[in-house]
Amino acid sequence: MNAPTIIEAPNTAAVIAALQARFGDRLSTSPAIREAHGRGEGLRDLAAPSAVVFAETTEDVAAVLALCHEARVPVIPFGTGTSLEGQLQALGGGISLDLGRMDKVLAINAPDMDCRVQAGVTREALNHAIRDQGLFFPLDPGANASLGGMAATRASGTNAVRYGTMREVTLGLTVVTPQGRIIRTGGRARKSSAGYDLTRLYIGSEGTLGVITELQLRLFGVPEVISAARVQFPDLASAVQTGMAVMACGIAVARIELLDALQMQACIAWSRLEGFAVAPTLFLEFHGSEAAVAEQIAMVEALAGEQGGSAFAFATTTEARSAMWRARHEAYHAARGLAPGKDSFTTDACVPISRLADCIAESHAEAQALGLVAPIVGHVGDGNFHMLVLFDPADPDERARADKLAASVSERAIRMGGTCTGEHGIGVHKLDALLLEHGAEAVAVMQAIKAALDPHGIMNPGKTVPSLPPLG
Repeated sequence: MNAPTIIEAPNTAAVIAALQARFGDRLSTSPAIREAHGRGEGLRDLAAPSAVVFAETTEDVAAVLALCHEARVPVIPFGTGTSLEGQLQALGGGISLDLGRMDKVLAINAPDMDCRVQAGVTREALNHAIRDQGLFFPLDPGANASLGGMAATRASGTNAVRYGTMREVTLGLTVVTPQGRIIRTGGRARKSSAGYDLTRLYIGSEGTLGVITELQLRLFGVPEVISAARVQFPDLASAVQTGMAVMACGIAVARIELLDALQMQACIAWSRLEGFAVAPTLFLEFHGSEAAVAEQIAMVEALAGEQGGSAFAFATTTEARSAMWRARHEAYHAARGLAPGKDSFTTDACVPISRLADCIAESHAEAQALGLVAPIVGHVGDGNFHMLVLFDPADPDERARADKLAASVSERAIRMGGTCTGEHGIGVHKLDALLLEHGAEAVAVMQAIKAALDPHGIMNPGKTVPSLPPLG
């Protein structure tokens, strides 16, 4: 998708003037700031908003939405800018609503292991705030994303195999509707049968139904023992088979991450890693009592050995574990370093565990046949893997081959009983795949929900649900 031609709503200038009167220097029309809010970390196609408003309270958000709803001007919520599927592109101009200043931890309830935060709080900031309570927030999507953004895209990450996704750890929300009404969904109870589950409706809605401004989140006790491990394999199939065997045996790993040989080559160079071969590698983490962790490690080591795994290494201190995980956390930037100057986008297929080996093997073979550089990273514990597809934006043929590979990976995952996106969302890149995955009737229900909650179509238009009606 190339940068679109933006046609602003006719009332945009008047709305900007009204917002300027209310927000003063918290509204910006600076080209640099607008451009910084017109794309995320995925495909770099730019669609800048007409203005950016920096909200500090839920009431600020309500005021922006009420005004924009009345004038039919688009609003695009913005957290930390780490989304990957074009969710931040202002396809029709409008107002980018930056929630980064809404960064307060509002309450920590240690006995109940929950907390309430504003949407702009990042996952690292939350863990810093609760570090002396014996608690931690486990979701780790790699980037230091905002928790509101993580809920909006239904993010998960490396710990999802044990702790679940944002769907499982979110107890309730404060949401501002497109009309500027403030509602609270859910609560602090761990379960409820009271009415429609509005919390789950807004999780994964990618800013198309309203703006999340606060979250009630589950926390977890810091495990007695945390141990990380890594093991390398002679080929990709052996690494994948080991990951599948670990899950089939019911070993309670907290993380199990796969990097293929090309990704390891990139990480060794980028992160200056020592002691690693350029070979497919599994990174694992174990949480629990000393005896339980020791038993889990022994079982994994035996399973890896059956597949030719070697160079098994462990780390238990915080410093050593961080060093071992550096390759995984810096994988995105390392992969981009394989071809400086090229653009990229990331696939996000998720399939049943039994089909993971087939899906990765077919996708890897297709990338090679198309002559593309496309390293693989996988959350193999839950069947989710990513290919970072690199291409020259100035080469239309290479761009077309990259688009073909991305579409094929989505189609292949759906054909194998999976999904086109395990954690990144639909955005603008996977609208066709959503229709293929769910079918026209189910998508029609999604469109009906969108039309009912956002009748003027101002909320992040052009994203998440295909064939939306035009603004107005």
